[in-house]
Order: sequence, then structure tokens, then C-alpha cells
Amino acid sequence: MYTISTITVSGPDAFEFLQGQLTNDLRLLDAQGTLLSAWCNPKGRVICLMTVTRTPDGYSLSIPTDLTEDIIKWLTMFRFRSKVEFEVLPDSTPVSMSENIESGVPWIGLKQSEKFTPHMLNLDLLDAISLDKGCYTGQEIIARTHYKGATKRRTLRFESEKPVSAGDKVSLDGRDIGEVLNASGNDLLAVVPINNVGGQFSAHDSSLSLVSLPYLDVATS
Repeated sequence: MYTISTITVSGPDAFEFLQGQLTNDLRLLDAQGTLLSAWCNPKGRVICLMTVTRTPDGYSLSIPTDLTEDIIKWLTMFRFRSKVEFEVLPDSTPVSMSENIESGVPWIGLKQSEKFTPHMLNLDLLDAISLDKGCYTGQEIIARTHYKGATKRRTLRFESEKPVSAGDKVSLDGRDIGEVLNASGNDLLAVVPINNVGGQFSAHDSSLSLVSLPYLDVATS
């Protein structure tokens, strides 16, 4: 069972602190109410993907429960002298993985943390990245990838002949070229090289059929 937990971030420096860590621009909350954003390590790899909302005292971050303990530890480490406090709320919410897969929004839990760049996870296509708000952790690498058009791998949706699991290797002509990111029964998201689209992918000895995503035309990507 996948669940989401909530971390609250409060204090006089909450905005400045999160604005310097997250990939999205918190100023957009005034118009949008909720933001999808990632937190990356200095190498531009996604630690976690979250939704952000505003609270009376600061911000609320909804993240996978299995990452909560590590996220609190890392946020505290990055806090330095910022006047900001973190609290994990006691309740958690179940998540339907089939809905995530259909929408093409990846689930980044403990097993997927720090393995993929935002562009590999389509976060630029999901409006989860700001390229003009200023510096944040991993921003230089993310911006370089974006402006150089260096995205060679994308998250695509597939249906498999047999159930597969997150972490299974995706193969093409006997070579491992990608990885299953999320899976629910025979439905899955996988990170694969986009220049191989059209080939016969397989995972765990099961043939994969490409399924369209609502925001990505793989024929022209």
C-alpha cells in the first residue's frame, strides 16, 4: 500500500527556504492554490516529488510516507540559520497507483529517490519546474539540460503482457536500456530512451505495448 504523509514548514523564513530548495516557484501558489514540485540533490537528481499548498503559518508538503523520515533529516541539514520549523502530521492518505500511471505523474518513493533527473520524469512537461525564479538546489544542471535539449530519456506509459514490478529492467533486443518506474498490475510507467520508441520493449520477459500519455506525444518528442 502506498501512502502520502504531510510535512508542514513554518516560520518567518519558510518562503525563502523552500524557494531555494524546490524546483517550482512558490509565488505561483497565489494563482494556482496547489503546486507540483520536486526537491533535487545538488547533482540534479530528484529526491522526492510533492504537492505544495499554503497554510496560515507557512506551507504544507505532501510526500510519500516512506520518505518522510529522510526528508525531515535532510531539510533540517539544509536549514542552517534559517528560521523555519518542520512537523510531520500524524495522518497518512492511501494512494491509488493506477490513477498516477494514467495521468503520467510519477511516484518517487524510497526506491526511486535520487535516481532520475526531472526531465527523465517529465517534470518539465508537468509544469513542476521553474526556469526563471532564480537559484535552487540542482538548478544549474536542470537548466543546462533544458536549454541544451539534452533529454534523452523520458517516462513513458506501457501495458505489459504479465505483471511487472517497479525496478524491473526494460530491455530492447536483449539489452537493458531502461527501468520500470511505477507499476500496477499490467499498467506501468518506465524511464526509457526516447530515440528507441517504436522498438519492441520488454520487462521481466513480458512484452510491453506503448500507451499514450495526456501531455506527451512520443511520436514527435
